Amino acid sequence: MTPIQLVFLFVAFATLWAAFMVVTRNNLVHAALFLVIALFGVAVLFVMLEAGFLAVIQVLVYIGAIAILMIFAVMLTRGDVDDIPDITNRYAGWVGLVAVLFFSSLVILMAQWPSFTALAKPILSSRDTIVELGTALVSPNGYVIPFEVASVMLLAALIGALVVARPRKGK
Repeated sequence: MTPIQLVFLFVAFATLWAAFMVVTRNNLVHAALFLVIALFGVAVLFVMLEAGFLAVIQVLVYIGAIAILMIFAVMLTRGDVDDIPDITNRYAGWVGLVAVLFFSSLVILMAQWPSFTALAKPILSSRDTIVELGTALVSPNGYVIPFEVASVMLLAALIGALVVARPRKGK
């Protein structure tokens, strides 16, 4: 194994571990901090793919804006979240079994894909990539609609957090 492959395995494992910790933590602040670790792991993977621009955008937008917005939203709604009872139920074992079967079937399917084991070339290596990405983001035929939908969803989440955090009139 080459050193790059070892670094990839370490970063991939750390990213998957952090993502697992996000969905298994009862403390929402800890889950949000593990989300920051998982997003940083994705940024490192972008660097390994020689997609530096996407790595910087990953750090600035997802870690610097969205994750911090989520942490603030969790902190604003902290009083209401503490009263939620334990959410595990009797089907947790079955759900785990189905998840393991689904993951193993995906691994088997990917192993049969001929280009899965081939070495990947960097996807974004040309100099005009940033121009192409910018054009795709604002072009009506590109990603302008999903981009705007994501911004409206973030605004709705922020307004929802403020409504939930607002003190009740009867209290």
